[in-house]
Amino acid sequence: MSSLRDCRGKQAVALAWISLVLALGCSHPGAKSRGRPIAELPKPLRLAFEPGEDFEPVPKPGPFDWLAWHPEKGQTFEQFVRSKPLLPDSQRDTIYLQPFGEFPEDGGIRLMDLQQFTSAFFGMNVKLQPIVLLETTAASSRINTQSKKRQFLTGDLLRYLSRELPDDAYARLGITLEDLYGGPGWNFLFGQASLRNRVGIYSFARFDARFYGEEPREGWRRVVLLRGCKVLAHETSHMFGIHHCTFYHCVMNGSNHEFELDAQPLHLCPVDLRKLYYSIGFDVLEHYRRLLEFSETHGFDEETHWLKARIQHVTAP
Repeated sequence: MSSLRDCRGKQAVALAWISLVLALGCSHPGAKSRGRPIAELPKPLRLAFEPGEDFEPVPKPGPFDWLAWHPEKGQTFEQFVRSKPLLPDSQRDTIYLQPFGEFPEDGGIRLMDLQQFTSAFFGMNVKLQPIVLLETTAASSRINTQSKKRQFLTGDLLRYLSRELPDDAYARLGITLEDLYGGPGWNFLFGQASLRNRVGIYSFARFDARFYGEEPREGWRRVVLLRGCKVLAHETSHMFGIHHCTFYHCVMNGSNHEFELDAQPLHLCPVDLRKLYYSIGFDVLEHYRRLLEFSETHGFDEETHWLKARIQHVTAP
């Protein structure tokens, strides 16, 4: 894939993905009751938090894959709870999406689609803020020596996002079609987040073949949107304190390149679904139904097939 060719080497590939700043948070009412043993939960929840036959274990990583370079042990549900993650509450209950730069009609991603997906996945209020031009943020920029394209410094954009954080914001997430970098030693970053400040910045620039001067293939809009949705789900879940998944095929698997990203599903495994349920307390069945509606609308055929089977499993008599 293009991003793998662009990185040119194991070390660059390993450095390409997201840098996260982990932070401690606070508890909120109701979270403790959602931490009960699975056997004590209502039947639909028990079925949702058990894998059944709908999940495959993570395979042995290849030489360029995430786990080959980052041998993570994974995070159990109990470890997640003990970490006291930052959780939404009655005051901070909204995810803000802050677009930077233009999102043209031929760009493959529509802002409204990202807003709808984020709302469907997390079951929270999601507000789309007006577009901010990157040139007005005072963020440092450079021309990448390999791609010859402009890049913006993630740290400066995180500081911009931290200013004037809305009172009801659980998180404020910057999204852009411009390329990003993390500092002088970085080729590029797909994104970066500061959990303590509840902000993140993510780029979809390299998900489009035209970034590399290539002609888009048939169905490219669907592919670009699907990749963008995976990044939003993955990185926003990190904001809830959910670590990379090493147990099952899951949207929380780490990725070093587009091969891994494209192989990931758009849904959470039962371990990480339980973490998100602990954080938000949404209706798990409605979570699946909202994702099914979105997947059917946008032609995510594999995800549609999986969600129909999973809903049937969770609603089994």
